[in-house]
Amino acid sequence: MADSSPIQHPKELTAGDFTEADEPLRLFALWFEEAKRSEPSDASAMTLATIDAEGLPNARMVLLKGFDERGFVFYTNVDSAKGRELGQHAKAALVFHWKSLNRQVRLRGTVEPVDPSEADGYFASRPRLAQIGAWASKQSAPLESRMAFEKAIALTMAKYAVGTVPRPPNWSGYRVMPLVMEFWHDRPYRLHDRIEFRRAAANAPWNKTRLYP
Repeated sequence: MADSSPIQHPKELTAGDFTEADEPLRLFALWFEEAKRSEPSDASAMTLATIDAEGLPNARMVLLKGFDERGFVFYTNVDSAKGRELGQHAKAALVFHWKSLNRQVRLRGTVEPVDPSEADGYFASRPRLAQIGAWASKQSAPLESRMAFEKAIALTMAKYAVGTVPRPPNWSGYRVMPLVMEFWHDRPYRLHDRIEFRRAAANAPWNKTRLYP
């Protein structure tokens, strides 16, 4: 899946007048393109927040691997903490913070697994060592030593020394389907701009509200 939205941006929509936008995905695509040019590290980095079995929030940084009108996609080991939590509570929140632009985007919504063919396609595009690592790592499980992990990597490299590396059955992707998206732009003296888009369901129209900073 591509790292940017296929949606075309209307010429009249610019970052300077983002409060005039009436649809959040085009606006996100515009901000994301600008962030990819300005962020010193990785504009696709985002905080993913989930809920554990006790109802305690859990958050970590992951990478956005694609987005479109269906939602925002990331990949992981489904046996990891986030995978287990999403299996119990199929809801999540995402936060993008682009410090170089003084902008933040927050999303909340429901989560669904990506189609296996979609996961296969993305896994095949990964560097070979990343594919090997997906097999060797028991993500989030206790690790007795770094040497044990390196041994697992060496064994996996030997196993798949020739030919393609298949996608592990416990490695796949999730799609966050936003019901709420908030765009925040820093202004002097904390007089920030905040615009919230909200909808009742994934196929419902968006409603826009300006928020106090």
